[in-house]
Amino acid sequence: MAGLDKCSTSNDCSTKYTEEQSSRESKLEFSEDEKNLITRMYKLVGDRWSLIAGRIPGRTAVEIKEYWTSRVSAND
Repeated sequence: MAGLDKCSTSNDCSTKYTEEQSSRESKLEFSEDEKNLITRMYKLVGDRWSLIAGRIPGRTAVEIKEYWTSRVSAND
């Protein structure tokens, strides 16, 4: 069973989940320049997230897509 990531208590699991969620949320913080570039690129190429992410160093297609979908759902 070596290598399996098991939590010894339910509290350990919830703490780990909270840390991962916090880390993911902080990654979704984009600068104004990044936000503007994503908006402009989306207008040009649509939802081709990997293409957009290729123009923003350090960002992945998943991060760009999550940002975009959270932005769109927040505007509803």
